[in-house]
Amino acid sequence: MGPRVKLSDVAARAGVSVATVSKVVNGRYGVSKDTIAAVQQVIDELGYAGNLSASSLRAQQTHVLGVLVADFEPFSAELLKGAAKAAHGSGYEVLSHSGGDTHGWERRSLARLGGTLIDGAVIVTPTVLDAETVVPIVAIDPHYGPNRLPTIDVDNFEGAERAAQHLLSLGHRRIGFLGGRNELDSSHLREAGFRHAHAEAGIPVDPALIIETRYAPENAAQATRTLLGMAEPPTAIMGANDLTALAAIEVAQDLGLRVPEDLSVIGFDDIPEAGLASPALTTVRQPLQEMGAAAMRMLLDRIEGREHASHVRLDTSLVLRETCAPPRP
Repeated sequence: MGPRVKLSDVAARAGVSVATVSKVVNGRYGVSKDTIAAVQQVIDELGYAGNLSASSLRAQQTHVLGVLVADFEPFSAELLKGAAKAAHGSGYEVLSHSGGDTHGWERRSLARLGGTLIDGAVIVTPTVLDAETVVPIVAIDPHYGPNRLPTIDVDNFEGAERAAQHLLSLGHRRIGFLGGRNELDSSHLREAGFRHAHAEAGIPVDPALIIETRYAPENAAQATRTLLGMAEPPTAIMGANDLTALAAIEVAQDLGLRVPEDLSVIGFDDIPEAGLASPALTTVRQPLQEMGAAAMRMLLDRIEGREHASHVRLDTSLVLRETCAPPRP
């Protein structure tokens, strides 16, 4: 655990007295606007929480737990719902924070929030993170896979394999794959599951049918146009997440193709938008809210000194809806 930021730290950095910092933190009169702005900037930089009560500071406990994400999108929103439900009745409040998608965002977020605003954190898909931080943490689907940190994830390999097997069982032999992000362990596992299903069926994979999209719908749309513009286009497309699969459906429809009659599409995640799409998306379900809840329970166990597993891997399931059918003759 690192040292916690104190009023004196803020005062030293800002070049003012501790009394002045105290006035700024507590909203008292007698400080100029320029000084308030300068002190507030230092507070933000150091991560000092000026709105915490003195008793909380003395106890070095805030009774607030963070859920830190790179961005608020459907995947992280479902995880947040589960985490918040698991924290209900625990005596802790939940603070959600978006740190941006640049490399190392979680370190900056923890430097700002850890130990002053929050007593611990659930971090969603951290890019790089050490086991020793200022507060206890639990990682959901870290970029590098299970490591020294307590981790929650799903069986990405088996889920992707099952999705590909479903398309192969329908008779598809040319299946496009909209890959995720090369730096993510989960992305590698999903592509590996896709490839393994083909190998087990004795069907070679055309490398031209696999395109990295970084889970971005705009990239997936361009990749889908490339795939469907081939001399021998795929009869099915598998998205490494639901957002890329939904983008593929939109492009296919724009091109006048019917889903699933002319093109089958399958996704991964089962975000709410998957079931609301028209046609409703067949996908691999990650139990997202359960993952968020499991991570929060593990974090509470860590904070309160209870025994807990170091790694929990949850199962996926195939959700059959309306976007997959046998290929046309």
